[in-house]
Amino acid sequence: MSVARRDSEILDEHVTLTEGVAAFFRFHRGHKYASSALMDPISKRFISAIEDLAAAEQIPLITFRKGERKDDIAAEMRKSFEGEEGVVFIGKAQEKSPVFRTEQRTNQSTGFKYPWIVRGSGMVNQYYFYIIDWDFGPLFIKFGSYFPYTAKLYINGHEWLQRQLEQKGIAHEALDNGILSCADPKRVQQIADSLRAEKIDALLRKWLGRLPHPFTASDREAGYRYDLSILQAEFSRTMVMDRPVTGRVWFEEVIRRTSIWAGPIRCN
Repeated sequence: MSVARRDSEILDEHVTLTEGVAAFFRFHRGHKYASSALMDPISKRFISAIEDLAAAEQIPLITFRKGERKDDIAAEMRKSFEGEEGVVFIGKAQEKSPVFRTEQRTNQSTGFKYPWIVRGSGMVNQYYFYIIDWDFGPLFIKFGSYFPYTAKLYINGHEWLQRQLEQKGIAHEALDNGILSCADPKRVQQIADSLRAEKIDALLRKWLGRLPHPFTASDREAGYRYDLSILQAEFSRTMVMDRPVTGRVWFEEVIRRTSIWAGPIRCN
């Protein structure tokens, strides 16, 4: 047995997600065969529920155009939002995503044809729920509209921290993405350290209970539910240079050293 060395090889050759898809439809939902045709009604109900929510609560439903910056649109929409919390708007965008398709296979002994689930990729509508939360501030939850309905929660720890300081009456001067000064730095650090996985998970459960959900209550009771894992985390260390030119020299030196020792910089 040879061991795959690249991450793509590991995913392609050693992850058995398709077996989980087949088990969902055959053993959980009781269908004779697993087929992508069974996914379509789930997607249609999910999309219909999103559109019904937008109509019932008068939430703007916006289709993002190619080249538009989603963050800029969200910032503009938040300016006219009233209330302590709620869905500011719902954005829709077509994005490339992993999908499951059905191909016909033939039993070599009997000649019997049967459907078989295979993995692929395709352009799928993604729905972005841009939210103002009383405790966490601006955030978004993104759902894929096709099986397995992958989801992403995006939060900003700085926004959460500023909300805590405001609620506790701690005087501070906020930056776009940080705290410039405050009346009680030690207390601010204690509050920042208290942001743990349990609070983030509770936030997700709260909004999953309010938003349309692709899986039924019986699906979730059987264990088909969303669990959090870290896809991307960004950390920064605040450093203040004495002069702007010092910052430029430092940045150029980092680029030079990175290019020499780590190869060219790649931006995704």
